[in-house]
Amino acid sequence: MGGFFGTISTKCCVNDLFYGTDYNSHLGTKRAGLVTFDEEKGFSRKIHNLERDYFRSKFEDELDSFSGKQGIGVISDTDPQPILVNSHLGRYAVVTVAKINNLEEIAQELLDRRMHFSEYSANTINQTELVALLINMGRTFVEGINLVYKKIEGSCSMLILTEKGIIAARDFLGRTPIVIGQKDGAYAVSSETTSFPNLDYKRVRDLGPGEIVFLTADKLEVLQEPWKREQICSFLWVYYGFPASDYNGINVENVRETNGKMMGEKDETEVDCVCGVPDSGVGMALGYAEGKGVPYKRAVLKYTPTWPRSFTPGNQERRSLVAKMKLIPNPALLKDQRVVFCDDSIVRGTQLKDNVKTFFEYGAKEVHCRISCPPLVYGCPFIGFTSSKSDMELITRRIIKDFEGDDKKNLEKYATTDSPEYKRMVDEIAKRLGLTSLKFAKLEDLVKSIGMDKCRVCTHCFDGSSYCHEHDKEDNRQLKLDF
Repeated sequence: MGGFFGTISTKCCVNDLFYGTDYNSHLGTKRAGLVTFDEEKGFSRKIHNLERDYFRSKFEDELDSFSGKQGIGVISDTDPQPILVNSHLGRYAVVTVAKINNLEEIAQELLDRRMHFSEYSANTINQTELVALLINMGRTFVEGINLVYKKIEGSCSMLILTEKGIIAARDFLGRTPIVIGQKDGAYAVSSETTSFPNLDYKRVRDLGPGEIVFLTADKLEVLQEPWKREQICSFLWVYYGFPASDYNGINVENVRETNGKMMGEKDETEVDCVCGVPDSGVGMALGYAEGKGVPYKRAVLKYTPTWPRSFTPGNQERRSLVAKMKLIPNPALLKDQRVVFCDDSIVRGTQLKDNVKTFFEYGAKEVHCRISCPPLVYGCPFIGFTSSKSDMELITRRIIKDFEGDDKKNLEKYATTDSPEYKRMVDEIAKRLGLTSLKFAKLEDLVKSIGMDKCRVCTHCFDGSSYCHEHDKEDNRQLKLDF
C-alpha cells in the first residue's frame, strides 16, 4: 500500500520529517524517500530500497544532508519517489499513495503527445511521475490534480512540496486516508495519526474525499472542498492500520476489539482460550475473549527483533519461509487446549495452514480460527493490499473454480453470508487448512464495528459492491478537463 508524511514549520523540520515518515513504515516495505526544501539550498532528496533493510537505518546517517523548514516523505510499495519536477507551475516534489490500473493506457496517451518519462526503470512506468505529468497539464495545481482524478482508474492520494508550502490532496473517493496535525509553529499531514503523538502534534481533522488543502507553518487553506461520495477502505481497520491510528476519527484498535466482541458473544463453540495472531489479529482476539468469556493467552508470538514489519516479500518461496520464521508457538500454552486463533484475514491460506499444523504438533487438542472480516472473494482494484497478481491467488477463488469449473461463476452467492454456497466454501477452506472449525465475521458486523454508513465504506473485496469507475467520477461538479 504505502504511506506518507509531510511537515512545514517555523523551525528546521528534518527531525519531525524523519520520525514522522518512519511511523508509516508498517504500510510498505519496498522503497522510501525524503525531500526537503531550503530557501538557500533548494530541494534535497534521497530515495532508498527497503526490501532488505529498514527506513531508519537507511536514512539516519544522511539526515545532516537535509535542511529546511518544510519537507515530505514516503514509504512506498510501488515506485521510487519523491519525484522532483520543474514546470510552468514552478519547482515542486510529489509523493503518492496510489494504485493506477490504467497506467499503460495513460502513459501511451502522454507519449503520443510527445511527452516523455525520465523515471523509467525496471521496464515499468513510474506511476508517481505519471501523476506529476498530469498535474503539469493543468493551469493550476488544483486543475492538474483534478485531471489526475479524472484520468486514473484506481485511487490516488498525494502530497506536493512547493517552494511556498505543502499541498495535500486526498483520493477522490477517500479510499486512502490523509489526516492533518498541528502544534505551535507547525502543521503536519500524514497517512497515519500514529505519526503525531510523540512529535507533539494534535490531530486537527481528516481531509475529505477529493479535498485539496494548502499548508504553511501557520495556516491551512482549503483549495477544493470535499466531494460528497466516499468509499474509504474497510481494510484499513481490519489489516493495514496501526492499532493507535484513527481514520475519519475512528480508532483501529477499538474497531478490532468491538468486532471481536460481537463475534465472541455469538459463537457457541466450546474452547479453553483465545489467541491473536500477531499483529493485526490481537485486537480482535482481545474483544473475542471478552465477548466469549474465556481467557486470552499468547499461545503464538511474533519474533519482533528481526521480523517487526507486517508485510512479507513478494517471492512466494521466501514469503512462506518468512511467515514461518516470524511466528513462534508457545507449547506450554497449546498442550491439551481447545484454542481459538483470531486473525485479520485469509488471502492465500499458506501461512495459516502451516501454523495450524504446527499448533497440533505442539499438542493443541482443537484449533479453531475466527477471522475479523468476511471471505475475500473479489480482488481489490483500488488499493494494493497484497502482492497477489491474480484473483486466483485467493483461496476462495481457487475453491470456487474447483466447485464450479469457473472461478467467476456465482460470486454473489459465495459472497452472501450463510448462503449454501458460502457455507460450502467456508467448510472447504477449513478442511484444506486443517482447522477444527472456521468462522468469518459477518459483513454487517464489520461495518457496524467501524460505525460508518455502509455506502461510505468500501467493502468491494468482500461483496464486490464498490462504485464502478464511471460512478466514481460522478459528482455535483462535473470535471470537464481533458488533454
